[in-house]
Amino acid sequence: MRKVEEKYHDVLAVVGVHSAKFPAERIEAGLRDAVRRYEIRHPVVNDADFRVWSEYAVRAWPTLYFVDPKGKVVGRHEGELPFETFDALLTAMVEEYDAQGLLDRRPLRFQQEAAPRGPLAFPGKVLADEETGTLFVADTNHNRILEMSLEGVLRRVWGSGEQGFGDGDAVSATFNHPQGMAVRGRELYVADTENHAVRLLRLDTGTVETVAGTGEQARAYAPGGVRGRQAELSSPWDLEIVNDVLYIAMAGMHQIWAMELASGLVRPFAGSGREGIEDGPASQAWLAQTSGLSTDGALLYFADSETSAIRVADPASGSVTTLVGVGLFEFGDVDGVGGQARLQHPLDVEYHGGELFVADTYNHRIKRLSPGTRRVTSWLGSGEIGGEDGPRAAARFNEPSGLSSANGRLYIADTNNHAIRVADITSGAVTTLEVRGLQERG
Repeated sequence: MRKVEEKYHDVLAVVGVHSAKFPAERIEAGLRDAVRRYEIRHPVVNDADFRVWSEYAVRAWPTLYFVDPKGKVVGRHEGELPFETFDALLTAMVEEYDAQGLLDRRPLRFQQEAAPRGPLAFPGKVLADEETGTLFVADTNHNRILEMSLEGVLRRVWGSGEQGFGDGDAVSATFNHPQGMAVRGRELYVADTENHAVRLLRLDTGTVETVAGTGEQARAYAPGGVRGRQAELSSPWDLEIVNDVLYIAMAGMHQIWAMELASGLVRPFAGSGREGIEDGPASQAWLAQTSGLSTDGALLYFADSETSAIRVADPASGSVTTLVGVGLFEFGDVDGVGGQARLQHPLDVEYHGGELFVADTYNHRIKRLSPGTRRVTSWLGSGEIGGEDGPRAAARFNEPSGLSSANGRLYIADTNNHAIRVADITSGAVTTLEVRGLQERG
């Protein structure tokens, strides 16, 4: 859509209609944050009561409607539309309406939502490395990775801050809205989400290189079995390493992929590509926008955000099972066991000491999940949007999306608060990490 808007800026008017699936997405403040986070330049209607959806007889997300210069609906398309197809269609329309003298090329001017000011902008994921005392932060909307101490003292900035897809040294390399990370020794792997790539940050030499992805989004479910730089990826959102295999949460394909670090071969590991929640052999299971990964050293735990589910994959047996989650339209904020519990669009999970911490993103809480009993209990957050520190239930978050633990503390990417929060795992007390040595941007 962004490519189309840029190419046809003088003849195309785009209006987004947000008919939300999740209740949290209907709140105006949350929608405003989403518009800022995705840097949307066109106006967006909050269709909270599905009025526009009903009047236009919409049946699926996303749906595109084409309206001619006289206001008549002349076409509809359900699902994603590749740029090449979109481009050809609009070229023909422009020629037709130009010939009829119907196009008005006077510019439309809208005031874009202001980007956040401050040292961080919508941080998506965090990674705490206890062995080296390092905290890595995906400063997502600043298009960079921050390397700091666990106490928040800046050590190094990776990326120029400009949006791009360039390898090189830490200062000049460029990223495009990076998210999850995984560390192995002195190597940091980064899910460079909107570049549809995996980048390798060599911590000793201070260089960045691309190890998987072409920079273009995959348009079909590929069989894999190719080396990383030839593999087409789609919105990789998180990473985890188990036994020298890099697992990639491929949110855009509803799959988990695996990259053999020794050979560089990339292949699908779990998920048929069908969106939903169905357990079984990994290749046949249905996943739904996998967005967070964690491991106990053997099993791979993952957050399937669109089914509000936490699931587990066993690389040894090649199977997928569900711990919490029922279906695409079953969600809420309910503690309980297994199918009785409800989450709302969780974006991350962190294994620690035999249990899982869950970023229950749209409920603005951090929950605990026992893999053995499948019991979910609320742990941090009142459930109300805010940024207050304090004891467990008194603290407030705003769409927490990333988790990592070290030295008895849980680090939380509190995305819409543009902050990193720290929780004492024993007491549950929450504080906000002061990032020192980083200049404010905005």
